[in-house]
Amino acid sequence: MALAITGLRTADEIEIDNPFELIDDALPISSDEVHVIREGVLCTTEPKGHATAKGASLLELVLNAPDGFIPLWAPNITLRWRFQEASLRRYRNPNAVKVEVEKLLGEALIAWGDAAPVKFVRADDNWDFEIVVRDGDECSPQGCTLARAFFPDAGRHELAIFPKIFSQPRQEQMETLAHELGHVFGLRHFFALVKETAWPAVVFGEHSNFSIMNYGADSRLTDADRADLKRLYAQVWSGQLNNINGTRIRLVTPFHQAGVSPGTMIVA
Repeated sequence: MALAITGLRTADEIEIDNPFELIDDALPISSDEVHVIREGVLCTTEPKGHATAKGASLLELVLNAPDGFIPLWAPNITLRWRFQEASLRRYRNPNAVKVEVEKLLGEALIAWGDAAPVKFVRADDNWDFEIVVRDGDECSPQGCTLARAFFPDAGRHELAIFPKIFSQPRQEQMETLAHELGHVFGLRHFFALVKETAWPAVVFGEHSNFSIMNYGADSRLTDADRADLKRLYAQVWSGQLNNINGTRIRLVTPFHQAGVSPGTMIVA
């Protein structure tokens, strides 16, 4: 089939209008767009939190509840996970990679201890999230993402792990995974804010600079983190806590329990 091509443009015109043109890699990303856990290490699961920004209301921003509710896991939840096999194809020894990643995940879960509100089981069928081991790093002038997770809901998700994490000290590897698991448990960076104090009452738990969900050198897993998370879920599950500053808490179930109450239950 012959196509009639009309309105041809010069190379310069095409370059100007090219929707796939990339920006200069040397241009720094705004510090407002990323959460710098520590020097050279970023968390991109959610943006950095502020008291006010971009016209969002305090309630929407601090609680990160644009749909009008705060999602937390229902009681007695076990998240089913598997490795995404396709992500391991470029590794010389995929099984060895799996062993190391599973060991690291276990260490991060042990660090949270009995405060973890959900259990995890490796299951290739009817899974809730995949562990995706990237074969390349995701870096910007401000640092590199070591891992990326997700928040509670009934969808299928990825826990992405980037190669650079394995060049870090073991403690930093574990704390990175512990931070990402904090997101999986429903914690936002905003729960640890001490600098953005326009609405301090919204912070749940002990007000301490040191928290695995905080910024910079203050990002470390503490007894207060574990105690606050455990208390948060205990109060929600018992019915003592059903909202934070007027925003309802919704208990959710994972993908493999689709259609099983309380997948969309609002805490009364």
